Amino acid sequence: MPSFDIVNKVDAQLLDNAINVARKEILNRFDFHGSKSEINYDKKSLAITILSENEMRMEAITDAIRSRMIKQHLNPLCLDMGKDVSATGNMIRKEIKVREGIDKEVAKKIVKDIKDSKLKVSASIMDDQVRVTAKKIDDLQSVIALMRTGNYELPLQFVNMKS
Repeated sequence: MPSFDIVNKVDAQLLDNAINVARKEILNRFDFHGSKSEINYDKKSLAITILSENEMRMEAITDAIRSRMIKQHLNPLCLDMGKDVSATGNMIRKEIKVREGIDKEVAKKIVKDIKDSKLKVSASIMDDQVRVTAKKIDDLQSVIALMRTGNYELPLQFVNMKS
């Protein structure tokens, strides 16, 4: 039976490239000369830590990261923006988590939307992904079109298509 998986994955190398380019862009900007701002990316925990002097620079750094992610064809919806926290002195720290996988609530919403569409498919939750199976590939393509129109607060990818 044909099937595919709905997942939320981020290419770690593309994300690393986007953050490195954003870091270089920030260092070369005129309004950041003499700034103590820094961007750190922890590949193991998938966390970005930004340290800056004020909120204006913090917003400029996050905008640079988002724009670089878009240019690398990464969806910035995978970023879980944390709150600004005061660091030592007059510095501000922000922790940004990179979300991977589909959490249970979103997976349940996806399965419910698929069942409400009355298509002849079956959807099941498997760990952090949703597997969709059907008798016809056309039904699977209809599910993909349905998922692209939905609002799930996550970037969804459709992988592992088998016929």
